[in-house]
Amino acid sequence: MALETPLNILRSTFGYDSFRGEQEAIIQSVLEGSDTLVLMPTGGGKSMCYQVPALALEGITLVISPLIALMKDQVDALRLNGVAAAYLNSTLSNEEQREVCRNLRLGEIKLLYIAPERLIGSDDFLSFVKELKIALVAVDEAHCISQWGHDFRPEYLQLARLRKSLKEVPFVALTATADALTREDILDRLALKQPKVFVSSFNRSNIHYRVEPKRNSFERLLDFLETQKGNAGIIYTLSRKQTEQLSAKLNNSGYRSRPYHAGLPRDKRDEHQEIFLKDDVQIIVATIAFGMGIDKSNVRFVVHMNLPKNIEGYYQETGRAGRDGLPSDALLFYSAGDLFQLRQFAEVEGNEAQTEVMLDKLEDMSRYCELNSCRRKYLLNYFDEEAPNTCGNCDNCTRSADEVDVLDLTKEAQMALSAVSRLQQRRGISYVVQILCGGNSKDLREEDTWIPTYGVGKMHSQAVWRDYIKLFLQEGILKTTGGKYPVLQLTPASHQVLQQKRDVKIAVAKEVERASRPTASRTSKHRATELEVEDQPMFEQLRKLRKELAAQAGVPAFMVFSDATLVDMCAKHPRTEEEFLMVSGVGQSKLRRFGRVFLDVLKQLD
Repeated sequence: MALETPLNILRSTFGYDSFRGEQEAIIQSVLEGSDTLVLMPTGGGKSMCYQVPALALEGITLVISPLIALMKDQVDALRLNGVAAAYLNSTLSNEEQREVCRNLRLGEIKLLYIAPERLIGSDDFLSFVKELKIALVAVDEAHCISQWGHDFRPEYLQLARLRKSLKEVPFVALTATADALTREDILDRLALKQPKVFVSSFNRSNIHYRVEPKRNSFERLLDFLETQKGNAGIIYTLSRKQTEQLSAKLNNSGYRSRPYHAGLPRDKRDEHQEIFLKDDVQIIVATIAFGMGIDKSNVRFVVHMNLPKNIEGYYQETGRAGRDGLPSDALLFYSAGDLFQLRQFAEVEGNEAQTEVMLDKLEDMSRYCELNSCRRKYLLNYFDEEAPNTCGNCDNCTRSADEVDVLDLTKEAQMALSAVSRLQQRRGISYVVQILCGGNSKDLREEDTWIPTYGVGKMHSQAVWRDYIKLFLQEGILKTTGGKYPVLQLTPASHQVLQQKRDVKIAVAKEVERASRPTASRTSKHRATELEVEDQPMFEQLRKLRKELAAQAGVPAFMVFSDATLVDMCAKHPRTEEEFLMVSGVGQSKLRRFGRVFLDVLKQLD
């Protein structure tokens, strides 16, 4: 039975006037006692889907979370909003852990964050949990339970024991990234009972997606960072060594950065994460060991210096930018060398079925990088969501006419399709390219050198033909099979080209010299639409005040108020406590704690 309506909780505790997307329907499902699966993009408001029900229900909500950093951030943020929350993990002393358990028995904690290892690690603790009045179990980062997910954690498999122990308690599983195969695995392994499934739009419209070739990547990175002065960002690399080297080069170039990877001592990792969260450094350079569950809302950019292993991981990592809804950037540097290296990594995993899935996902990631069409559409289609052909907020959709060449590749397409057909759709890209170029590799079967298309494409190099075939794959006039050794196959559109019923004209980006690249920040231009130019000094003053108050409270600045809340303050210019409560993100607890000092500064700035 609900103690208070969800909307009242949203307004009084969290300071928002209305729910976003499907939040309200999800919360209603949870309050009705239904098991629920929630797929919602990073920054879409997943935490509200269990935090609001936790405050509306009588009893304790258990939140299963895989990372200590996530627990601490969530608990700190909840406490700032006046919510009784706690966590149990190895960072607490024995006495601190006993104190948390005492408060749980007394019913003085509404939300308890805990890792699966701590929860399932002993029968005694599981028995202790069964004695408590548990109202709800939330499994965050639920994709970790699936071997098909991009971040499989074996310890998550033990959560089925908790499900059996708390048969009458509703479970809500939440994740930002899961394809159809992973979703089914989550439902099965958590043994959810007649679950309601909510798949929110994966569209992060505030993020500008951009891919650049990896040539001169450090110089290109510096060009990009020049447009991001004063903004916080994450730069992902593939190796620990690269992480430390890049961080040092950035520091030598005048940027405040720190490295983060699993090889660093624990205290050093914690220190680097903490100073990044508190805005004492601008950039964290990290392997993928960093970031899952990091709730820093004012990250304005995410850069990948190497190719990610899959779309799910890439989407989740880019989603760490712009969690507050303000315009943000995702830049990826792509090279065939990264693709080759990751293929080798995938092939030594040992599990043949899993290797095949990983290689297919890697191929999907490679196609994304080589697109000449809308990147957002590709991402949304990957997650089974329809999207328009253009988004207006990715590099391919925002290029000017003089940055694009339209190539008439009709004859080349007919040559390639004919070769695929005559090879009985049994060969991969490299083999077909050798046939077109009249190659003499020992791998070629002698009978294939007698087909009419052998050597017909000698006017182009093998590298050019590979690029053309990738374009034909994007256009849908060719397709590949999955697995370790994908082969080229024809599509219905192929026959239209072969029968000369369709021309193949493809727009491709021109390679622009670095010297001619514009240095104006796309983000800063978009931010002007969020923040009036005359309000910029006020915004900077409020940001400075926020940092001072956060330091006094011992929390990251964004937990006091997000950038979006500061922008709304600048727009509304509140003068009274009643008006301050009308600012998005200001609830009763933050009004009591920070209202007076912010109002004083706002009055001085008028």
